[in-house]
Amino acid sequence: MEVFNSPEAARVFVSALRSQGRTVGFVPTMGALHAGHLSLVESARSCDAVVASIYVNPTQFGPNEDLAKYPRTLNADLEQLRSAGVSAVFVPTNEQMYPDGFSTTVEPPRVSETLEGTCRPGHFRGVVTVVLKLLNAVPASHAYFGKKDYQQWRVIEAMSHDLNVGTKIIGCETVREADGLAMSSRNRYLTVEQRARALLLSETLQHVETAFRGGEIQTDILQNSMRRMLLGENVSATTANAPNLHRLDTLQYAQIVSAHDLTPLSSIDRPAVALIAGMIGTTRLIDNRELTLDVN
Repeated sequence: MEVFNSPEAARVFVSALRSQGRTVGFVPTMGALHAGHLSLVESARSCDAVVASIYVNPTQFGPNEDLAKYPRTLNADLEQLRSAGVSAVFVPTNEQMYPDGFSTTVEPPRVSETLEGTCRPGHFRGVVTVVLKLLNAVPASHAYFGKKDYQQWRVIEAMSHDLNVGTKIIGCETVREADGLAMSSRNRYLTVEQRARALLLSETLQHVETAFRGGEIQTDILQNSMRRMLLGENVSATTANAPNLHRLDTLQYAQIVSAHDLTPLSSIDRPAVALIAGMIGTTRLIDNRELTLDVN
């Protein structure tokens, strides 16, 4: 497995593969790899070669977010990628990605303006700028992103389309722990008690999907139900003496929107997605569930 630090070296390697008519699957990551990342690698193996990147991008973190403590496990990450059959890994430095004098950013598409875009101002500008730079360094035929970061996938998909990037953006299903918790590098921040509470996200999404499958399509009803669960308002009398064990500390959003462009819906009359973001302690967690009408 090759490891490249410079964009030029990565570009030469990938361009040589493409010139031979080979497809290249690209898996961008911020490291701290888990089974969810490796599932992206497995999806990318449908291409002739797989290239990954490891880079903790500072421009997508806000001033009060977790850039400084974000887990960095480079040697272990490289070993996992090597074992997974990755051909090359691009591991740039901040100086290579944002050299002195760097002043160009990419304006994110309209789909970035709500949800995460509201909660994390400037986040998606950092995301689309770094992803475009990564795709310039790794001009792959396909790039793979997890749907756990659902809005991010849609933002990158729109950016790639609008700017004629030429790389097909593939969204891959969320990988979950056995109890339903969506895999995330940030899960390692959680205490045992906090991790138990984190299951509220997936349990709430399952509740919403069950209600939807049962015929409820009014989004205001479904969203109110989501918020009540996430804020512990459905706690039974037997557990009411410990309400914090059954709620998020902060709920940032719980919404159901169009799956394609993330615009609000009054009823689920087209493919939709339910999305949640909130805080447990100092850890920010997100999760989502696609809601699609069955077509018989």
